[in-house]
Parts: sequence; structure tokens; C-alpha cells
Amino acid sequence: MSERAIAVGPHDAITDVSGIEVGHATDLQLATGCTVIIARGGARPGVFQPGGAPGTLDTDLAAPENAVQDVHAVLLTGGSVMGLDAAADVRRVLQEQGVGLPMAADQPPLPIVMGAVVFDLMIGEPHGPPAGSGREAAMSADSGPVAQGSVGVGAGCTVGKTGPIGTSIKGGVGSASLVHDSGLIVGALVATNAVGDIINPANGRLVAGARGDQPGQMLRATDTLFNRSLEQYQAEFDARFPRPAEQAGANTTLCVVATNAKLHKGTARRVAIMASAGLSRTISPVFTPGDGDTVFTLATCAVDVTAVPTLLTLTGAMAAEAVAAATLRSVEQAETVAGIPSVRDWTAALETARP
Repeated sequence: MSERAIAVGPHDAITDVSGIEVGHATDLQLATGCTVIIARGGARPGVFQPGGAPGTLDTDLAAPENAVQDVHAVLLTGGSVMGLDAAADVRRVLQEQGVGLPMAADQPPLPIVMGAVVFDLMIGEPHGPPAGSGREAAMSADSGPVAQGSVGVGAGCTVGKTGPIGTSIKGGVGSASLVHDSGLIVGALVATNAVGDIINPANGRLVAGARGDQPGQMLRATDTLFNRSLEQYQAEFDARFPRPAEQAGANTTLCVVATNAKLHKGTARRVAIMASAGLSRTISPVFTPGDGDTVFTLATCAVDVTAVPTLLTLTGAMAAEAVAAATLRSVEQAETVAGIPSVRDWTAALETARP
């Protein structure tokens, strides 16, 4: 059998795609923040929204029938829908830097920024949109290694919310990349704020789930959902005490896939659809009515994949693998914030509790 033609990128992050930059703004006291993925030279967009409660900005631009062909940034932000205000600051920074669609000779360029939100209002201090975070994230963006874990939009992310309120585990931001010997590169950045558990697809092991009664104990979502009777579900509803999994829009996993493949908006959406398989492999359950899961594609169009049609399939397969790796990393590298323990701290509690 020949050697694999796939390798991990130099940073093992979305910034391994030339022309892609990432910047974060983080407020751990408020347990919120935002992350900006910038393509200064423009990138062909694609969007897929498999979640049941998305909160997004200008995703219609990615529709193949619409005129705008390239976008310049994607904003992933906390603060729920109010957090989208940060997009205005991202646009201003990019415009100041000369990034955007060219307009008339005496007019500045027009930056095109898509975006999406996570709901993080239930942890940390009460807060609205993270003031000034869009400017901070855009100003800090670069093409180097990507900070991961409880940073940027990941500051207020949590996972494992099929258990009672107050039993979730810390989520966060993760990134990963793959490089093919053809020169094709695919990178992903994922902000994981899911209803479901995080599962390692290599072995089926539960990485993060709702915290149990004992230190280090975690419960599988399939158990907490399947073992509740109709009477229990009805009693919780009647008491107006729904679990986080049942609160529409209160959860969301956001994903940006960047690639140097030459795509049009239709094939960019196809890559986003294929990339969502990476979420299916690592989050259980996924795409629920309470999740606003959204996948973006940014294609810088440096490598022509149209001459060999199966290279498009390869691009999507690489995207799914990168998304799965980034999702795992988002939780494994998270830190405890606002009393929500990280996986590392919660599992360490089990070791401490042992005689």
C-alpha cells in the first residue's frame, strides 16, 4: 500500500490556507467574545445550515443566484443576536485597511462580512454584545498559529446539555488542517456550543457530556434522552423548567472551512454540506431543534479542482476530517470559565476523588 498523500498543515489550523487570517477578542469575566476569519483578497463563500435555530448575518450572499461572488470575512460571535453588532466594527477595520469590493475611484472599498452567533448568555456576568470586540478581533488577525480553547467566540461555549441545568462542560474554539500532495489545502475552525455530547470518532469514547453526581462522571446524551418517560418530559414542560437541550436557539456549533480550491458558490456549498459530516462524527445528538449549527466555506480559488472531478470529493472529505479534528480540539483545549469546568478539570476531579 502506498504512503498517504495527506499530511497535517504546518500550523494544523485554518491559517494554513494562504490568505486566511484569524483574530480573537475574549472577555472571560463576561464569558463571551468573538472570532473573525478574514480573507483580505476575497474568498468564494458557501453556507450550509443544518441546525434548527440559526442566528446568521448576510448568508443569503452565498446563494449561487445572487450577484456578490466574494466575501472578505466571517464573524463568529457570542452575545446571541445582539453580538452581530460586532460585524460593523469588523467592516470598519477592513475598510480602513483597504479591504473590500472596489467602488468608485473616490469611494473606499466595501467589505463583505458574513456572520453567525452562539448563545452564551446563561454563563458569566449578564451581558449584551461584547463591546468593541469586533474591532479588537479584526485588528489582531494574522496568519500564524491559532489560539484555541476558551478564547474568542469560544469563551462562553458549553457542551453536554441534555442533563439538568448546571451540568454542562466547557466548550470552545478548535482548528485543524490537512494538506494533499496535489497542493490542495483544507482548514477548519469550529466553535462548539452544542446540546450534544462530544465523541471521539476513532474509538467511540465519550469525551464530554453532562456532568453526573460524582466527580469526573459524565452522562451520555442517549441515556439522558432515551431513559426519560413521557411523564417526565411533560412534568418538566408543565413546570416551565426546560433543560437547555429544549431551549430553541440556546445552543449552536459554528464552523468555517477554508480551502485553496477553486470553487464557485454552488460547489462551495457542497463542500460545506460534506464538512458537516465532521460534526456528525463528533457531536451526538447534532443538528437539533435547539442548535443553530452553521457551516461556512471560504474558497481562495488558488488550486483548480475542476479538471479532475473527484478532487471536489477529496476537498469535501478533507473538510469533514478537519472539522472533526477541530471539534475535538475545541473541547480538549478549553479551560474552566465562570464555574463551568473544562473536560481536563472535571476528569482530574475523578482522580482527586479516588482513595
